[in-house]
Amino acid sequence: MALAQIARRSAGPVLAVMRDETRMRQAAARLSFVDPGLEMILLPAWDCLPYDRVSPNAETVAGRLDALSELAAGVEGRKLVVLTTVAAVLQKVPPIKSFQESTLSVAKGERCAVDTLQTFFERNGYRRANTVREPGEYAVRGGILDVFPPGEPDPLRLDFFGDELESIRRFDAMSQRTLGQADELILRPVSEIMLDREHIDRFRQSYRTLFGGDATGDPLFEAVSEGRRAPGVEHWLPLFHDHMECIPDWLPEDAPIVLDIQADEAIEARLETIQDHYAARRDEEAIRQKRRRTEEDGPSPYKPIAPDMLYFTAGEWKSRVGLSRVLALSPYALPDVGSDGDVEFGARRVPDFSAARKAPDVDLFEAVAERVSAAKDRRCLIAASGEGARERLKLLLRDGGLTDLADVRSWAELEGLELGKAAIGVLPVDAGFETTDTLVISEPDILGERLSRPARRRRRGEEFITELSAIETGDLVVHVEHGIARYDGLETLTVDGAPHDCLRLIYSGDDRLYLPVENLEVLSRYGSEEAGVQLDKLGGAAWQARKAKLKQRVREIAESLMKIAAERALRKGDPVVPQQGAYDEFCARFAFSETEDQLKAIEDVFNDLASGKPMDRLVCGDVGFGKTEVALRAAFAVAMSGKQIAVVVPTTLLARQHFQNFEERFQGLPIRVRQLSRLVTGKAAEEVKSGLADGTVDIVVGTHALLAKSVKIRDLGLLIVDEEQHFGVQQKERLKQLRANVHVLTLTATPIPRTLQMALAGVREMSIIASPPVDRLAVRTFVLPYDPVVLREAIRRERYRGGQIFYVCPRVSDLDRARERIRELTPNSSVAVAHGRMAARELETVMSDFIAGKYDVLLATNIVESGLDIPNANTMIIHRADMFGLAQLYQLRGRIGRGKQRAYCYLTLPPGKVLTETARKRLDVMQTLDSLGAGFTLASHDLDIRGAGNLVGEEQSGHIKEVGVELYQRMLEEAVAAARDHISAEEIEETWTPTINVGIAVLIPEKYVPDLSVRLGLYRRLSDLKTTKEIDQFAVEIVDRFGKMPDEVENLLAVVAIKQACKAAGIEKIDAGPKGALISFRNDTFVNPAGLIGFIQRMAGTTKLRPDHKLVVMRPWTESARRLNGVRKVAEALAKVAS
Repeated sequence: MALAQIARRSAGPVLAVMRDETRMRQAAARLSFVDPGLEMILLPAWDCLPYDRVSPNAETVAGRLDALSELAAGVEGRKLVVLTTVAAVLQKVPPIKSFQESTLSVAKGERCAVDTLQTFFERNGYRRANTVREPGEYAVRGGILDVFPPGEPDPLRLDFFGDELESIRRFDAMSQRTLGQADELILRPVSEIMLDREHIDRFRQSYRTLFGGDATGDPLFEAVSEGRRAPGVEHWLPLFHDHMECIPDWLPEDAPIVLDIQADEAIEARLETIQDHYAARRDEEAIRQKRRRTEEDGPSPYKPIAPDMLYFTAGEWKSRVGLSRVLALSPYALPDVGSDGDVEFGARRVPDFSAARKAPDVDLFEAVAERVSAAKDRRCLIAASGEGARERLKLLLRDGGLTDLADVRSWAELEGLELGKAAIGVLPVDAGFETTDTLVISEPDILGERLSRPARRRRRGEEFITELSAIETGDLVVHVEHGIARYDGLETLTVDGAPHDCLRLIYSGDDRLYLPVENLEVLSRYGSEEAGVQLDKLGGAAWQARKAKLKQRVREIAESLMKIAAERALRKGDPVVPQQGAYDEFCARFAFSETEDQLKAIEDVFNDLASGKPMDRLVCGDVGFGKTEVALRAAFAVAMSGKQIAVVVPTTLLARQHFQNFEERFQGLPIRVRQLSRLVTGKAAEEVKSGLADGTVDIVVGTHALLAKSVKIRDLGLLIVDEEQHFGVQQKERLKQLRANVHVLTLTATPIPRTLQMALAGVREMSIIASPPVDRLAVRTFVLPYDPVVLREAIRRERYRGGQIFYVCPRVSDLDRARERIRELTPNSSVAVAHGRMAARELETVMSDFIAGKYDVLLATNIVESGLDIPNANTMIIHRADMFGLAQLYQLRGRIGRGKQRAYCYLTLPPGKVLTETARKRLDVMQTLDSLGAGFTLASHDLDIRGAGNLVGEEQSGHIKEVGVELYQRMLEEAVAAARDHISAEEIEETWTPTINVGIAVLIPEKYVPDLSVRLGLYRRLSDLKTTKEIDQFAVEIVDRFGKMPDEVENLLAVVAIKQACKAAGIEKIDAGPKGALISFRNDTFVNPAGLIGFIQRMAGTTKLRPDHKLVVMRPWTESARRLNGVRKVAEALAKVAS
């Protein structure tokens, strides 16, 4: 409010310097409510450390350049607030002139050469990509240019005809499909570093002057000299410009500077950090000399520039601030004797409702309603943190008696209400306050501290995943007819004089099979666990025998699943419906906003509980996606209905974690929560067992100790099982007995592939929570060569803020060396070691001590317990990240970023190591996954074998390994469908695909789609198309993304349409040429012989059936287009006859 008043009174812009980015974003949200018409520019700081080896995040850079470009365009006389942070304002910026010269405007209908734009992009830091998905990327495909400029919500597609810009279209970064039209586009730089000849020459000269004449062999110097953007090059920014400026210089001289509460302390701390990091880089060479050289001793020496070149010194800052009018915000009341410049805004803190929250006999929302009703001489605002929270609070307060709450969208609307009136609006404040005529009660005042984050835009990633998961050269694949092979690349073969793209598959004995791209659906990925897998012999009998045997086993599984489902449907269960008022209040204790998936899972659970049949539902979602909340709400409803709840988990640590969660959430309610595990011994354990037997314990959380015969539960209503696959055989049997007539909710963090979810629909009730919480701060992920200074700083920064660190190595043999390295970097850090070869109890002790905060660093292999929630550990260093699979990296990174702090993940590589294309892609994906919101889908794609075993029993994992994951899932889906429809095993139709040779070019030319993996991804999607409508939609997308379709692609789409008709008609092969076609039927039979005879008769001598049951079609099809069309018509006509 103070800031809004200062801005209103000022004649031009105001510079507001907040302590950090969180404070800056909070100030922006509050200003939007207090003065919705006030213009704001948000200028973030780089989100990497001073003197780092990595560049700032692309999204941060985009926001920063958008702000700098707008400031450079001129803000004099505009009433606006420039919101920035201490870190941003202390950093110098390039001259304003360089930004003014680097903005380009293009409009529809103008003449503008593609080459001119390409030159602009290269000069201004845009990165060339095959597919544009991130800010700062561009792609050129003939006359189509895709670009994602900073500051734009979506990328744009520029379509040229010659040099004329015909259209500008916004498109979705995920699906690549058009969203709408635009008339013009302003292109701004995406980096503060320009890599044109003038700036490169200036850098070379400055670098030599500073660090000595010969810079040959210096990777940074060589990269810039060649016009390449080296990682972390921004930290040498001053060397590219003749002088540097600062943000206050870009504003009018009379622009006031407003300093946040404790900004001076934050400035002092930041200046100290800059000096400290500079000193660390200067000392780096000494560290290198002290330690013996190994290939992992770090990359080339770092040559830091002096701090005063890029940052203010304390003296410079003092002098610069002295030139402006400075206003400092303070949370304290004015002393009786204040100075003339002091202004009191008259707001005072008000007590919160923490006492009412803890008191068992007080209704929290009635207490709020009473305080609001008592404030008759004031207007009252309930300040919610977001739209979702506003709706929820409104509902809860209505139950508490506040029925007449007005909706307000701004402070002005609030001031328009009469005194004594109450309203609710979105104003994210940490604590309530009062003025002479207004009372503000914040959401944290009522519900306790909330974990709110700026909501990120959600993007759906299915098609992106399909394209990204295209098989790579060297992957194991499974051909439904010929078995396991190794994919050896894409090859263009000439068939009947025409080029045709085929996949080359290598079998045992180096036998080769070429599979046409339109028949890709008979091929499936084997899965991620490829070690020790034997290739099949092409044409051998072993594969068919193995497949037939497995088919029988899968059929048995499907029938047993159907039997269990049928028995469950006949049983009766106690219907449970939550008590609305009490339930809403219980939900309000949840400190996050629910995701759509989470709400759907909760709805599914309550529908099951109310159905009158025993629930048996599996809730699947990654760690931190909110499965526990689903269990808590189900437990609340069942406990309040008078029944008991047992929560069974595989480990003692997990039992303690769940117990703490349950105890905290049920605090103040008439429900007793107890724990039963190895941690509870003797008398206490007996008391818990006795309470379970007599019904005085309502909820018990425990390990397999709960499954002992000596444990009797008087009236069990709900059994919650977490990670059932980790229990032993006997424990699983005991769980089956317990399940008999009670509601069962099973939780798992193992991703379950989508195909498997669909296969088991209606057999095993499942709720999938695939979307991460919208209010979770993204984990900042860095991929970098091993760098002791960066890692030392990462560990120190985490310890400085009171947190802990995971240091993960791929092998047990790496742990000793890593421990030694950590001791050298941060001698004062206490390190615990954990790995899979340790005894279970010893491992449990180590993990328990780490959770309790006894160690700073947990040095471990990738066994970091999957279900454990350690909100205090928010930095992860992954050693040799190139040795981990994508799913492993994703799962590991999911262990951090679960609390209020920003989390950091460092993926380190050996210096100078050249990565394979697959490894590089995997690490690139890790850096972009947060913005894509597709991580869980991708992880499930990679973790198929575990996921499948989890659903259909662990013993099935062996079966899966015989045929690969995707084919196993397909077989299971067919078997379940057959069992459901009472079809015999013999009647299940085999997967097959027709072969179509039409003697014309059928492929996606490399010129049209240059990137091989994108091309393969498109082929994969093409082979899955099932209807004419899907083919038409695909064609529209292709033209939209890549421009006018060449004939070869049109031919390919026509062949896919012919293939669909052939499948419907049972045609196995069509060979077409200039004189007609030869058609072979599957198993030499046609489903409707009488109809086929009628068809031949209607064709009047142009069609005949040979004695070998092949159909001959005689037509003059010399032109390829006519031939394609003719074959399509014949195939469609036969499909009609067959149906």
